[in-house]
Order: sequence, then C-alpha cells, then structure tokens
Amino acid sequence: MEAVTGANPTTAPRVRPSRTSAADDAPAETAPPQDAPDAAAPDAGSTETRSPRTGRIQVPVPSVVRARERGRLAEQNPVVLRTEMLTKTYGSLVAANEVSMDVHAGSFTGVVGPNGAGKTTTLSMITGLLRPTSGRVTVSGVDVWTDGPAAKRLIGTLPDRLRLFDRLTGAQLLYYSGVLHGVQESVLAQRSAELAEAFGLESALGRLVSDYSAGMQKKIALACSMIHAPEVLVLDEPFEAIDPVSASNVTEILEKYVGGGGSVVMSSHSLDLIQRVCDHVTIIVDGSVIAQGTVDAVRDGVSLEERFVALTGTNDTRKGLEWLHGSSDSA
Repeated sequence: MEAVTGANPTTAPRVRPSRTSAADDAPAETAPPQDAPDAAAPDAGSTETRSPRTGRIQVPVPSVVRARERGRLAEQNPVVLRTEMLTKTYGSLVAANEVSMDVHAGSFTGVVGPNGAGKTTTLSMITGLLRPTSGRVTVSGVDVWTDGPAAKRLIGTLPDRLRLFDRLTGAQLLYYSGVLHGVQESVLAQRSAELAEAFGLESALGRLVSDYSAGMQKKIALACSMIHAPEVLVLDEPFEAIDPVSASNVTEILEKYVGGGGSVVMSSHSLDLIQRVCDHVTIIVDGSVIAQGTVDAVRDGVSLEERFVALTGTNDTRKGLEWLHGSSDSA
C-alpha cells in the first residue's frame, strides 16, 4: 500500500512536507539565482520591473516556487477548515466515504480525482449545499450544519453547475450577493467596483448576466463568492470555460487572496495547474481520500499527473474499439 494512502483517513499517516528543495523535481520552473540575469520568463499575469538600485530587470518568482514556500509556511498556521469522516450515501451508493481533511490558513489546496470520484459531493457538503449522511464540517470552529448562517459568512462558494440570477445586471448581482452575506451597504459599491476591475468586468456591470459569455458568468460568480471577504473559498472547477488570459488573471487574484491569509480549496481536472499553483493536494477516488498532503510529498519525485495515474490506475490498458483503427475486418 502506498505510504500516503489508507482506508480510514483518520488513522492513515498524513503526508508531511518534503525536506528537499522547493524546486526539486521541477526544473522547468525553478527560481533563478538572485544575482543572475533574467533567465526565466515572467509568470503569467505579472510584469517585469527594474530594480531602482541596479537597473537590472527583476523577473517575478514562478508560481510553483511561491506555492512550495507557501506550503511550508501554511503547515505552521492554524486549521481553518476541517472535515471529519464526511460520508454521503444514496441508498447502497456511497458517494463520499469518511472524507477527512484539514485546511490551514493561508493555504491553496487542490482536490483532484477521476470523474464521479466524489469531489463535487465533498465540496457541496463542506459549503452547506448538501447535507452529509454522517460526519462533521467546521470552519474556524463553527459547525457548518449546526450553525449554518454563521459558517456561511466565513465561506465563499463557487458551486458546480453554476446557476445565477441572470435577469439581474452584473452590478445588481454583486450587490445582492453582498447584502445576503451581511456586507454593509456603505462598502458594497467600493468592493463591487474593485472586484469588477480585478476580473476585467467593468464594462459589463450594466448588462444582464444572461448576456454574459460562459467565462464571464464564471468570473462574476467568483467575484460574488469573494465580496464578503470570506476566510475560505471553496471553488468547484473555477477555471472551466475561462480563456487562458482570464485564467492567468484569476490565478493571480487567488494567489493574492491566499497571500493575505485566506484559504482556497479548489477542484480541477488540470493536474498541471494544481501542481503549479497549489501547495497542498487531496486525491479522491471512489469517494475516499487515497492521498493528501503537500504537493511535493504526494507526487513523490514525479509529476503530479504521473503520481495520479499510478494511484488511480487510470492507465490500465483497455481492450476494444479496434473498429476505430481502420481495420478492414471492422465491417
């Protein structure tokens, strides 16, 4: 059995951060020496600056290096989100099986798994959208299911299968979201304007959300999830339908949020994205956590994609579909 796996997450050993260099096994994104000329391309969404003292171009530190350093620091922070033995069943179907995880303040956690693994079920139970069959979720010590209103003021949510009040304008939707979360009206206008600028939606605020593209709807929904300055963001596929430039912009916003002490729990099918921007990762298969810890500890010296394939067995050779290969016998 893998060292990072276990049938029961409460008894299985938790993966600890690797003591190796933060950039080990990631040669393509290692940080350049401080005194070396600019040898690495700037991170997407960032701009080069010149040092006023030396005039030398300073290249921003790549996301992967920031993430590794952040992961080490986050381990020392208090736990802001905790799930304990979360289970959800539908008759004989077990959608989530005793899922236990700790999310530290100032961490960026990726949740990955095959389709139907239980990722959305788990995130929905964390945010109070789906009642668990058993188990417990707390945010900063507040139980999501015994004190829902208080807990939800601490959580920002971007759910799966996004549904918005699309007959409102973007500005009205931001206002409505802020009021629902108890934000004072005196600060709503400023927060809405700042979020719209950050997400590049300034010119669209006066339009109906129904007229937004899928990517714009995703961005306005993400802005709505942040307007009350939550302690934790729980995001289900936040980069789905977003173009590469906007994805870079969203990544930068989320990294700044985490850098300010917030915590992000994000599901994604892009293992490359998770490896690059996240400092922790949880792998869920068939409703159970089979590995969790820092990204470096879970990937264990190989790419996260290779580790994921090894743990989930998704590279098994399947027979069939020979008729797709153009065989003359396929008729």
